[in-house]
Amino acid sequence: MIPVSVMVTGKGTVSARIKGHYNARRPPRFSELLRPIVFWNITYQCNLRCAHCYINALARRSPRELTTEEAVALAEEMAEIGIPLVIFSGGEPLIRKDFWEIVEPLAGKPRPKLSLSTNGTLITREVAEKLASYGFMYVGISIDSIKPEWHDKFRGVPGAFAAAIRGIKNSIEAGLDVGIRTTITRYNVTEVPAILKWAYDNGIRRVSLYILDTVGRGTGIKEWLPSHEQLRWLADTLIEEARKYAGALEILVVRGQFIGFYIADKLAKSNEEFMDYIKLIDAQGNCGRKSISIYPDGTVKPCQFIDWVSLGNVREKKLRDILRPDNPALQPFLEIEKHLRGPRCGSCPFRRICGGGSRGRALEVYGDPWGDDPLCFIDPFRLAEKRGINPSTVL
Repeated sequence: MIPVSVMVTGKGTVSARIKGHYNARRPPRFSELLRPIVFWNITYQCNLRCAHCYINALARRSPRELTTEEAVALAEEMAEIGIPLVIFSGGEPLIRKDFWEIVEPLAGKPRPKLSLSTNGTLITREVAEKLASYGFMYVGISIDSIKPEWHDKFRGVPGAFAAAIRGIKNSIEAGLDVGIRTTITRYNVTEVPAILKWAYDNGIRRVSLYILDTVGRGTGIKEWLPSHEQLRWLADTLIEEARKYAGALEILVVRGQFIGFYIADKLAKSNEEFMDYIKLIDAQGNCGRKSISIYPDGTVKPCQFIDWVSLGNVREKKLRDILRPDNPALQPFLEIEKHLRGPRCGSCPFRRICGGGSRGRALEVYGDPWGDDPLCFIDPFRLAEKRGINPSTVL
């Protein structure tokens, strides 16, 4: 995750409330290796049919999902461990009838903090008020275009946009901080400034721009990946947009760590300032390092974008044991700089921090999960030399 607004202006909105105030000179210390942020995909079931769905969501609930009792026990363990943040996701998390029973052990506790990642279509006024009463600090709702017909086509169901808008309004009226999550493709990237203005005008506090990743159903639309030129334009545009909405609308980029290095170089007036930005990016963590994903069947993965790797299953081991640094399945992601082997990523001085960008895109485009991310548009070796860093050094 690249905290663009914090990098550019030193100001956040939602992130400041969740993590506390932080900036390039004072990076956040919110998550740790043994206490990562958890993206909890509690169900495979969904009422939409999104073209890029990373989990290959189903129309009906899978019998492989954790039972209510198993999910409640896992929630209780997360509270005991002191997980800093649990983000409930799916599928569509609100579609589980036992959703509130699963949340109950976490409600009202100082840790973990609670967030919801949803398509927004099931957030009635009653649901929004209940989310607020259970202490949810943030609701992220998927909006991939402010053109209803485009959003509906991408999400696979007519009327999805209108239903999501109702969910946004209900959430804001209930006093929840609301953000939107937009998947960036070559077909909607130029709409980003209009999406940001629309979000600001509608009282939305954060916009997370997810660069399309080729996992799940996303493997079928790899031709939708944005070009290098589009991503460079996006990075330049976001610097100006972040200044425009400073302190009012927070902008983040997800699944494109290299954009953070590009922005750091654009902003830094000195090599020392550049390194401050790099430390800020490093503090966010990456797949398996300060964040993990738990799938509906209890499988723990480095993140939802590395779905072919299992770190263990909570039906067989305690979560705290799966998260041990000596877990051999987890070690490659804690020391990812030793495993990347593409001609660029394998020798990039920023590879530990970046994690090689997207392993899913590397696998889909080049057939190697440890190869290069095809979307990286920077020259890391030239950038390192420019900033007084030995290009052979691993930061």
